[in-house]
Amino acid sequence: MLPFPFCREPAVTLSDSILSFAFAVLIAVTIPACAEAATCPPDVEQPTPEMVRAAAHNARDRGFLWRISKDGRTSYLYGTMHVGRFDWTIPGPSVAKALRATDTLALELDFLDADIRNRVSKGMSTQRVMKLPAPLEKRVREQAEAVCIPYDALSRLAPEFQIVTLTLMVGRRDGLDASYAIDGVLAGIGHGAKKDVVSLETPESQLQLLQMKDERETVTFVRESLDEMETGRERKLLKRLSRVWADADYPEMEHYSEWCDCMNTENERELMKRILDDRNPKLADRIDALHMSGKRVFAAVGSLHMFGVTGLPMLMSKHGYVVERIELKSR
Repeated sequence: MLPFPFCREPAVTLSDSILSFAFAVLIAVTIPACAEAATCPPDVEQPTPEMVRAAAHNARDRGFLWRISKDGRTSYLYGTMHVGRFDWTIPGPSVAKALRATDTLALELDFLDADIRNRVSKGMSTQRVMKLPAPLEKRVREQAEAVCIPYDALSRLAPEFQIVTLTLMVGRRDGLDASYAIDGVLAGIGHGAKKDVVSLETPESQLQLLQMKDERETVTFVRESLDEMETGRERKLLKRLSRVWADADYPEMEHYSEWCDCMNTENERELMKRILDDRNPKLADRIDALHMSGKRVFAAVGSLHMFGVTGLPMLMSKHGYVVERIELKSR
């Protein structure tokens, strides 16, 4: 079962938003069908049985995988990518083996859960929607036109989520689409295999992540994000990040902060801390609780949650687990 393509009537995006920071905030927003224009990115192609068979035949391991063991049971940590290509949607042999060895799939949010979707929709409808200064609103409108999103639909969202939606779309010209988010694909696999699929976080906590504390902070966030889009840095970063994930390049991902060009300002550094460092201990506690309840867990979250001294492998080690990195070969 695959995530829904973006351009349908009605259309629903089912994806985590790591965006420029590779963080994970799932959004669900109904937007009318994409505009028809020669300059628009191509619509996501509905997979055919032939495409699925070819993808399965050529499936390769991608992403980042760790084995964690404690009390005689083994669970896994898997670093995902929140946009993707169709040929990435079939897990490679090592990832598939780890999935088969577990009975519980733990995602940041399971977006195939109707309750989760309803709570996200309700939460977004109650978010503060401030009026952006006219120059910023004009820039947002221009970016929406560039990715062929109807601005009237986008403007109903809080400015933070307008930016989230736009950034999700940046990679579409490079074949990177939120419709093929690895987390969403895993959710479909988990439900199809009758595994216990659980959410590690709540919609309310994830929605709160992007809500700035005041209007001045919102304006700064919108302005800096638009700067990244307009200069092409956002698209360049997403292309590199997706290549690192697809190649299972652990060393390069370990040095993300050195090449992402995404922690130059105090606002950027504070946001990175909020969406990674501050969340990871709670994610680790939840994974530990699931494992200690007798489950064998395949915990799949955004890849940047896995690296550094505050990453999940390190935190699980502090919880008493034996942690082993599984080298994946994407070729």
